[in-house]
Amino acid sequence: MRKNFGAKPWTYPQPVFIVATYDEQGQPDAMNAAWGGIDYDDRINLCLSAGHKTVRNLLASHAFTVSIGTAEQLTACDYVGIVSANQVPDKFARAGFTALKSDFVAAPLIAELPMALECELVSYDAESCHLVGRIVNVSADERILGPDGRIDPTLLRPITFDPVNNGYLLVGERVGNAFKDGKVLKG
Repeated sequence: MRKNFGAKPWTYPQPVFIVATYDEQGQPDAMNAAWGGIDYDDRINLCLSAGHKTVRNLLASHAFTVSIGTAEQLTACDYVGIVSANQVPDKFARAGFTALKSDFVAAPLIAELPMALECELVSYDAESCHLVGRIVNVSADERILGPDGRIDPTLLRPITFDPVNNGYLLVGERVGNAFKDGKVLKG
């Protein structure tokens, strides 16, 4: 038996994206954006309302980064989602974040968050809050790379947003790889 909840924006896992920009004075800003995802090889889609300072910044600069929220930085990631830079202009620093210069876009990388997508603005619709960015680079700190030189999610320790219970979850353990493990259904 199933229970029906109606039309809800509920998916699992729901990544915790931290969007970072520079304002017109070159000050870094960041916000938590739990509604988004990848829908094409080099495109990220986010739902961001126009009232955010971060959105105004990226509309002016046409550049932003999207870092992956981590268990180690849960408090800081939640903070930049709760506090508005419209009221607390130095919220980036108050969160304990350190800005690093991106070599690819005019937006900050966050030193404390070891994986980021560096993006250019493709489009933004204020009515629907739909933002599309083109991913020009993915950068990862060496501390989250496995022996093969690839990003290891068990070292990254990404968090996801739980939209049903309004909280965060830690991404779990690796349970296999269907293709590499030969567990593809034949039929």
